[in-house]
Amino acid sequence: METITIKVGPKTFILDKTKAEEAFANKRVINGRESMFFNILPLKYQWAYDLYKTMKNNHWEPEDIPMQKDCEQWRDQTGQITEIDRWIVKMAIGYFSAAEGIVGDNIIHVVREVVTAPELKLVLGRHAHEENIHADSLVYMISSLGINPHECEAMFEDIPTIEKKANFVVSNSRGLRRKLDLTKLEDKQALAHNIFLFGQCMEGTQFYGLFGMVLSLYRQNKFPGIGQMFRYTLRDESNHIDLFRNLLLELVSENPDIWTPAFKEELRQLMVTAVTLEKEFIRDCLPVNGIGLSSKEFEQYIDFIADRRLRNCGLDPLTTDVVNPFPWLSEMMDLKKEQNFFEGRVTEYQKQGALEVVNDDEL
Repeated sequence: METITIKVGPKTFILDKTKAEEAFANKRVINGRESMFFNILPLKYQWAYDLYKTMKNNHWEPEDIPMQKDCEQWRDQTGQITEIDRWIVKMAIGYFSAAEGIVGDNIIHVVREVVTAPELKLVLGRHAHEENIHADSLVYMISSLGINPHECEAMFEDIPTIEKKANFVVSNSRGLRRKLDLTKLEDKQALAHNIFLFGQCMEGTQFYGLFGMVLSLYRQNKFPGIGQMFRYTLRDESNHIDLFRNLLLELVSENPDIWTPAFKEELRQLMVTAVTLEKEFIRDCLPVNGIGLSSKEFEQYIDFIADRRLRNCGLDPLTTDVVNPFPWLSEMMDLKKEQNFFEGRVTEYQKQGALEVVNDDEL
């Protein structure tokens, strides 16, 4: 046994170096060292801690974003704001007001519950916290515009395409609220399925139709406060997609028996379902085209995004050579500084020296 001896005054402390090294070596995504001690150091998953720091530096508060112009436009009767514009905003608020909570709930009660490395628990806790911020931003939008909150709840339950998108993920999450035996292949694959479903299918693909629509309105100087909050949300989501992709790849690296040809095809078919549901939802969001808003283009965008998610997880794409119809989206995501044109002050949500922007690959 190799030890380290430390003398402090009359006291001598002997530390078992071998035992500490064994504890580090036993860090795993799952089935690692079980301990109530939250010892983040020494780090095994450096990427997780780095991502946590980036996410923390991106912190934002909804109330810091003015909604005066949005309220004026919401009440506009001149025709500058169309019924399609208002419908997109209502659909965005109605869907995301509950969807953000579904993601956060799954992180806490499914994924973080079984992950054993402390630095992974740390970044997953930050992920869940950011879902709370997003949910809070939607409360701020609803109260600012004077939308009846019961109407949003009714939309989530009574619009079939929203209900189907919700059931697609909730049914899976509920099925894993049990004691998983992660020494068994079927349960390891069930966890990997859940991580791919929420990270790549839901947050990574099914959120992006409405993101694009709201930011298209923002690009036309419509609902600038809501658009700004969605830009910050999208920046957060790009980190969430990275987190769940890295988590999946680490899980597979440590448990290669998960990654069978049949399971890889299962994930591809999961994305097929996600894309089908999202395209149906897009057609409900845009029953008629608006200015700069075409349902066909948004459906093409979802194909583009879905294939990117698959490739980044080492899976074959569903289509070939699909082109991003919205290259302007990546241009909008430079969030180093935002000029608040109502009060003439600059809002910087990232600390000096720690500024990051969204990777264009995520858009």
